Amino acid sequence: MTAISSLPVSGFPVSRFPVPELKDLPDDIRARIVEVQEKAGFVPNVFLALAHRPDEFRAFFAYHDALMLKETGSLTKGDREMIVVATSGANQCLYCVVAHGALLRIYEKKPLIADQVATNYRKSDISPRQRAMLDFAMKVCEDSRGVSEADYDALREHGFSDEDAWDIAAITAFFGLSNRMANTIAMRPNDEFYLMGRVPKAR
Repeated sequence: MTAISSLPVSGFPVSRFPVPELKDLPDDIRARIVEVQEKAGFVPNVFLALAHRPDEFRAFFAYHDALMLKETGSLTKGDREMIVVATSGANQCLYCVVAHGALLRIYEKKPLIADQVATNYRKSDISPRQRAMLDFAMKVCEDSRGVSEADYDALREHGFSDEDAWDIAAITAFFGLSNRMANTIAMRPNDEFYLMGRVPKAR
C-alpha cells in the first residue's frame, strides 16, 4: 500500500480543511479508504477530505452507496453518473464533474460524453431516453418547486417509473449537497481522473 498524502501530484492541497493521517482515522473509515485505494490504485480525494469529520463521512457514503450502488430500478450505472455530471456542471462543481465524468466515460465507453454532458447535455450524443432523464434531473436541480405531473409524464413516455423518478431526484439532490460542500471546502479532483476513460488501456 502506497502512502496517502494531503498533497497530490500537482502539489495543490486536497481541501482547505485539514486532511487526517490514515493512522489516526477510526478503523472502519481507514478500512474503507484502504479498500478503495487497492481497487482504484489511488484514493479519490473526497474520501480524504470528508474523513475530517468521521460521522459525516459515514452518513455521506451510506447515502451515496444506497443511491449509486443499488441494483433495482431501470437506471444503469452510466445513467446515474450522467445525472451527477449534468447537474454538477450546472452547479459548477469541478470535483464532481471531473471525478464522475471519469466514471461516466468508463461506464458508457464513450470518451467524449462527459465533456458534452457537463457543458450542454441537450447537444450531447445521448439517447432520447437519457435526454428525458436529464431534463427531469435538471428541473430538480434548478427549479424543484416547479416539478409537476407533466414532468413525470415526460419520463413515463420513455419507460421510466415513478420510482425511477425518485432515484433521479434523489441522486440530483444528494449531489447538490456534495457539489456545495466540494466547492466550499475547495476539494480538488485527483490528477488521475482527468485521463480515465479517454484513452484505451495499454494491453
